[in-house]
Amino acid sequence: MELHTYLLFVSASILLCIVPGPDMIYLITRSVAQGKKAGFAAALGINTGGYIHLAAAILGISAIIATSATAYTLLKWCGAAYLIFIGLKAILSSSKVSLSNKKEDEHASIKTIFWQGFVSDVLNPKVAIFFISLLPQFVHTQSGNILSQLLLLGITVNVIALVINMALVWFSHSITRQLRQSNRFSRVLNHAMGTVFIVLGLKLANE
Repeated sequence: MELHTYLLFVSASILLCIVPGPDMIYLITRSVAQGKKAGFAAALGINTGGYIHLAAAILGISAIIATSATAYTLLKWCGAAYLIFIGLKAILSSSKVSLSNKKEDEHASIKTIFWQGFVSDVLNPKVAIFFISLLPQFVHTQSGNILSQLLLLGITVNVIALVINMALVWFSHSITRQLRQSNRFSRVLNHAMGTVFIVLGLKLANE
């Protein structure tokens, strides 16, 4: 792979990663409502899901999703249902949004947020389509091992996405830190977060 081709891919990846989508809204909402630890956990979960999509693209699973209306619709509905589930759970929760001071409770909350981000990303068919459609455009069959090129491109876009998401988490946490000190406002954020997830789920189901 030539250097200018790789740099072009990096530029395209940056532009695509800053376009708002369900994953970005999820981690920003977590950061605003619960702080940077929750946001970082969401970002890491989403990024881990990206590697599942990379593996699926390489193995050809994403190609099946891209060409099968049934597979795409099923995955879309599963993702929508999961987002709605997360939203309802957040709204029905009567506890303070900020993470518990107890170490075991904090660990459990962080772990839950990580896996929610992971599952949300894995069940997002648009991410699967992204990997299967973008990566092959920058692979040169004459430049060597195709698998190594796909891995390089896939890891590159995932690293770029992680850096951008971490920056978004830090920014979101910083500008709302004082607001989270209020228990009343934390409950409002909790309900707002749940509403956002439900809207995202309904939007995904209707696309």
